[in-house]
Amino acid sequence: MSMSGLSAFSLNLLVYFLPITSAIVVLDFNRVETCKDSLYMGTPPRGIIDTKLKKICQWYADKPRYVTLYDPVKRIPVYSAYTFKKTEADRRVDYPWMYEPQLAENDGNGNMQPFPTGYLHMKFEDSQAVLDDYSDVVLYERGHLNPDQHQSTPQDRAATYTLTNVVPEIREFNIGPWREYEERIRIRLNNFCRGTAYIVTGVTTRGNMIRRNNQDRVAIPEDVWSAYCCTEYDRNSPHNVRIRFPSHAALAKNAKDGNSVHEMSLQELEIYLKNHMEVDQNFQIFYDNCISPSPLPIYLHHII
Repeated sequence: MSMSGLSAFSLNLLVYFLPITSAIVVLDFNRVETCKDSLYMGTPPRGIIDTKLKKICQWYADKPRYVTLYDPVKRIPVYSAYTFKKTEADRRVDYPWMYEPQLAENDGNGNMQPFPTGYLHMKFEDSQAVLDDYSDVVLYERGHLNPDQHQSTPQDRAATYTLTNVVPEIREFNIGPWREYEERIRIRLNNFCRGTAYIVTGVTTRGNMIRRNNQDRVAIPEDVWSAYCCTEYDRNSPHNVRIRFPSHAALAKNAKDGNSVHEMSLQELEIYLKNHMEVDQNFQIFYDNCISPSPLPIYLHHII
């Protein structure tokens, strides 16, 4: 190999092994080390069909925080996936709302940015929701998919305040049944999950949109769903808790009435979503359905 060829080969190797610190809109979550940490077994939900969706590694303060599958046409996330951090039930803090520059351009350092007080270029409005989309809407609030109360550090909490992590939720639903569910899960995982808990929270849609300036801007979810996976849990927990591990799920209508949150098995949720989302029959939220690894080697399984 010539010296010039060797130099080019060495440069390619260097680029290949450099840590990825600026690319946050990626081709595959499970091929980027910084994204994989938010996913059980480093694997995203499989079987989602739409090829126009954007895979975002949500970076804040030069660190990856969680991942989001984002629909730039509907301008809402399909889901956000994150690791639960044990927290106290402390008061929420107000953080500035942010947007994702990388959805509109490839330069920059890869971090989400606070909305400017002045002009925001139209190219950002074309690729994602902006504050004006929510400013004159009375019925809906910005509902987090990765909620701040499931995070512990101020920076992890601040990173949840990006419009690429929120959907329009009916106010009564957002501050009522869904917030109560998020708190119930916070307490359950705090008390009984002994390892890492992975959560995926998403939505279904039916075509209803928030409009601004006579244009469809932001899709309104019909359902909000969530599922968690924790394979290392307290095996001595009460029976009514133990049956909700290693995985469990929930589903609710994004509505003013009839919006109770129904907890169910992971498989029940997947069956529902196969009929209400653009997914194929191989749709699966967690790798291998979040089956707990057996503490016994395979050749000893016959004795139990």
